[in-house]
Amino acid sequence: MGYKIAIAGATGNVGREMLTVLEERGFPAGEVVALASRRSQGTEVSFGDKTLKVKALDTYDFSDTDICLMSAGGSVSKEWAPRIADQGCVVIDNSSAWRYDSAVPLIVPEVNADAVAGFTQRNIIANPNCSTAQLVVALKPLHDAATITRVVVSTYQSVSGAGKEGSDELFNQTRAVFVADPIEATKFTKRIAFNVIPHIDVFMEDGSTKEEWKMMAETKKILDPKIKLVATCVRVPVFVGHSEAVAIEFEKAISADEARNILRESPGCLVIDKHEDGGYITPIEAVGEDATYISRIREDSTVENGLMMWVVSDNLRKGAATNAVQIAELLINRKLIQPKRQAA
Repeated sequence: MGYKIAIAGATGNVGREMLTVLEERGFPAGEVVALASRRSQGTEVSFGDKTLKVKALDTYDFSDTDICLMSAGGSVSKEWAPRIADQGCVVIDNSSAWRYDSAVPLIVPEVNADAVAGFTQRNIIANPNCSTAQLVVALKPLHDAATITRVVVSTYQSVSGAGKEGSDELFNQTRAVFVADPIEATKFTKRIAFNVIPHIDVFMEDGSTKEEWKMMAETKKILDPKIKLVATCVRVPVFVGHSEAVAIEFEKAISADEARNILRESPGCLVIDKHEDGGYITPIEAVGEDATYISRIREDSTVENGLMMWVVSDNLRKGAATNAVQIAELLINRKLIQPKRQAA
């Protein structure tokens, strides 16, 4: 008995990755449908050894579909997620449209799986921001052990976090540098090739960007509202993989060795932390993987009960596609949904 799954936004970076992850993880899907806007109708996308023809989202009937994995942008989600949910299809949304709605659970399965039961209020579940997802996977076991009070995080976020246009801009600008062509910046506010940009999303009144605010608000909702968090989010010329330098303050004492041992035993975490050349993870090594990699764990002598660490993950996978598929698996494994179409 398989579940009927729809991927809304199937032609985008994350939508294609969702199809890959569903196949790789052996998700119990009886049928998978690829959806996008009308202009993408008829486009072909790969699902395992099959080719799916993309159908139009705005004419699709969701009444016999069990789960819709949505990665079509915030405005599309705001309009369509409630319509889809009203047809009895559970929406797992990758945009920021529903993350801060108190009636919509914001889920990272390794961190707050029990909160998924709240999906029945709206039939919508939110996926966190990519930079938040990997952060809370690393923070959760340490919070359980020693109670986190404050986090200071600096991110090094890849261009794929800005979609295909971000990746194309880095590629085109890099090529232009080598052939001495004019360099055009259209997706990003400044040149990204061989540069870093301390600006992701729009600026807010206090001088923070929306991306920085998201990390604070989402960490509080997912992990603990008492945690104080401040972030500086930076776009870097890396195609895939977000990195974070994280400073953590705790209520109780915790040593670097204790933290290392805790994280080694924690779900979703992979510790690569040797005090030698190359004894740490970099974004390129995390590409195609689902783990949250943790390196450079050390004590911070400038504060009481402080640790520093380096956190890296594939933003298209754990930061988006894999997390969404894990949420769908959670619904099935906890028997929170049943297939609408029973086996003949």
